Amino acid sequence: MLTVGFVLPPGFQIMGLAAASAFELANVVAKEQLYRVLLLSERGGPVMNSFGIPVETRPLARNRVDTLIVTGLLVPAPSTPELLRQVRRATETARRTASVCTGAFILGETGLLDGRRVTTHWFHARDLQKQFPQAHVEDDRIYIIDGNIWTSAGMSASVDVALGMIEKDFGADLSRKVAQNLVVYHRRAGGQSQHSALLELDAKSDRIQSALAYARQNLRAPLTVEELAEAAHLSPRQFTRAFRAETGQSPAKAVEHLRVEAARVMVEQSRHSMDEVATETGFADTERMRRAFLRAFGQPPQVLRRNARMGEALA
Repeated sequence: MLTVGFVLPPGFQIMGLAAASAFELANVVAKEQLYRVLLLSERGGPVMNSFGIPVETRPLARNRVDTLIVTGLLVPAPSTPELLRQVRRATETARRTASVCTGAFILGETGLLDGRRVTTHWFHARDLQKQFPQAHVEDDRIYIIDGNIWTSAGMSASVDVALGMIEKDFGADLSRKVAQNLVVYHRRAGGQSQHSALLELDAKSDRIQSALAYARQNLRAPLTVEELAEAAHLSPRQFTRAFRAETGQSPAKAVEHLRVEAARVMVEQSRHSMDEVATETGFADTERMRRAFLRAFGQPPQVLRRNARMGEALA
């Protein structure tokens, strides 16, 4: 049985415990006690969460865990020296250590993020990088694994981390069944963007939303203005004018964003060749896809794939 310990600083964001449900359901699905979950704090006893509700905890220093998960606050704040000492000590014996959202700031205070690729909620990423310049903060990842350190984005991303851990520990089949019980997408890939192109485009009208949904479902098609306008039931001129007014982008630029988003997931999470990825996502050839990646991420697809493979190998 593997022990998972959640470290709860005073005022911890209550959704930081969402990942505990994944470990709980792993036991239910497997019909055996695969995981034991402990709630830990600096002194033990009741700890107030962000809602002002006390949660009973055990002393961190007195409990040894296989997996240490540090939860975060709504607004990052300095930790006590004693909590940092205890977290450092616990990580020396834990097999892996993770942070939920702004819990990365606590790991940063311990020095554990120095020299590592890490992430946190995009809203706090710049502050994390400024406060811990020795870390390599990537503000556009659901989660990142660097050695035995797992860091996640917003609170809901902790569920993806938990599913990833379950998959590493007991296989993809169990992780998939747990995801089904949680009624969530089966483990969003760690390399997946925190941002959605559809959300960023933020189309207001049903017609433009319909055109974007059509584009996302038909990336292999040419997706000309005429084709998108037909999906929106507008003339090409009306469509182009309405699209720019609602999204601030041209249809061509928006389609490129959708293609790059889909291609990135395939590059980082599949074994498809670059030619296959380019074909599946509607790029005419790998060179056009490479240029789109450079515009979007500042790196060619081969580098993103290599980084993703390195993260998998070190996990």
